[in-house]
Amino acid sequence: MTAAIRVGIGGWTYEPWRGTFFPPKWPIKRELEYAAGHVTAIEVNGTFYSSFKPATFANWREATPDGFVFALKASRYCVSRKVLAEAGESVQRFVAQGITELGDKLGPILWQMPATRKFDADDIAAFLALLPASQDGIALRHAIQVRHDSFATPEFVALCRAAGVAIVHGDSADYPALADIAGDLVYARLEDAREEEPAGYAAEALDRWAGVARQWAAGDSPAGLTYVADSAPVRPRDVFVFFINGAKVRAPHGAMALIERVGR
Repeated sequence: MTAAIRVGIGGWTYEPWRGTFFPPKWPIKRELEYAAGHVTAIEVNGTFYSSFKPATFANWREATPDGFVFALKASRYCVSRKVLAEAGESVQRFVAQGITELGDKLGPILWQMPATRKFDADDIAAFLALLPASQDGIALRHAIQVRHDSFATPEFVALCRAAGVAIVHGDSADYPALADIAGDLVYARLEDAREEEPAGYAAEALDRWAGVARQWAAGDSPAGLTYVADSAPVRPRDVFVFFINGAKVRAPHGAMALIERVGR
């Protein structure tokens, strides 16, 4: 048995995509509709910078097809603070703003730590304990991205596994990457796209990522990635792969190329 693999991009409003991804003269108001017809998930970056009204999330739900999923980047006020343990009020404000209007299209919440954040076991443990399991009767799933070498320790992986929070695997030229599985999903951000490649990544790299995604969905820990702890129990897990950063203009083409390889 395997779980679902969803592949997408970061956001849907990006001027260089007009004419390269979106058809010429495609209405800006319908860009989400078009993007959601060509990828199977979108990571929303705007929720990092500001809150939205419940009606906005409802509109996103209505503009996208069945089976489509949004990952939401959590507010900067939750993660960009000296003491994470004091983020409780901000965390609650974020999850209560109306995100549950997305219904079954609400995917994982991404808690992205600043690159300067160093591992502090007590503070991280306290922060993970603040992440709610549900809101308005809807289950919430969480993923944390860390970008400092100090997190490359079995203790961090153990804390995430105890909290049921996924560790984001970032394929990046700038930051360290951990592939240890925690929680009931796998979240990967492919951040090293090259503009000279039509799909951002070379065909052989896309073939490799397709194989990795299938292994993740089956519950395996693929070889060739960086691990700091023992392997997690093997069980199917939903997989989310986003082409983001790097040569962003190529992201939609990378996502569509990977979807071709893993199936829609």
